[in-house]
Amino acid sequence: MNLSELKEFLDEKASLYNNPDFIESDPIQIPHAYSLKEDIEISGFLASVIAWGNRKMIIRNAQKKMELMGNSPYDFVMNHTERDLEPLETFVHRTFNGQDFAGFIKALKNIYTHHGGLEAVFSRHQEKDSMQKSISEFKKTFFETDHLARTEKHLPDPMGGSAAKRINMYLRWMCRQDNSGVDFGIWKSIPPSILSCPLDVHSGNVARKLEILTRKQNDAKALAELDHNLRLLDPNDPVKYDFALFGLGVFENF
Repeated sequence: MNLSELKEFLDEKASLYNNPDFIESDPIQIPHAYSLKEDIEISGFLASVIAWGNRKMIIRNAQKKMELMGNSPYDFVMNHTERDLEPLETFVHRTFNGQDFAGFIKALKNIYTHHGGLEAVFSRHQEKDSMQKSISEFKKTFFETDHLARTEKHLPDPMGGSAAKRINMYLRWMCRQDNSGVDFGIWKSIPPSILSCPLDVHSGNVARKLEILTRKQNDAKALAELDHNLRLLDPNDPVKYDFALFGLGVFENF
């Protein structure tokens, strides 16, 4: 395929999967249960953090997280007591456990109390063509509070070579707005043009078959290559192609 044929093909697939039907089988359904901005961004963040493994299990455990917070994530973050954190000890999703969960709640309270909230922190270090430095700086700010060393592994650092798939997915949720009903677009301080495609096994394999990715590992260097090629197709909204790559890989076994 030449560039125009590739764009036509991926535009068609992006439109096919970027619709409300996508929500019911995706972790993005968790923040879609809320209307308050802070509830949307906190529930989305906490859901995205555990978005690896079986999708049904991800959704089930993300819902469990919300239930443990009384289905009022922002209120819980801002007003919890040490006693309120005790039930969180029962939580587990793969290697993310209750102690990690409690640490994240404390860190989120610090983010909203002293840094203006999640959007403010993520937008602070954005560059003209990338959010990867911002993600790295976010991790530093997030772990200002006392926490277990083991908890740090649950936030990636692109500056350390990570593709940061889950955080890039979360940023897509918060920043993209195309009126399709899937992504929220509630963060206006970060333009969709600088977002990166969430790179995982599915999207990476499809991208290689389409020859828009040559690097074999799904790491930060691969993400930079994929970003460059997706920006050639649509410089204003390159991550809309996440729907195409994901859909082709998961639903069509492309």
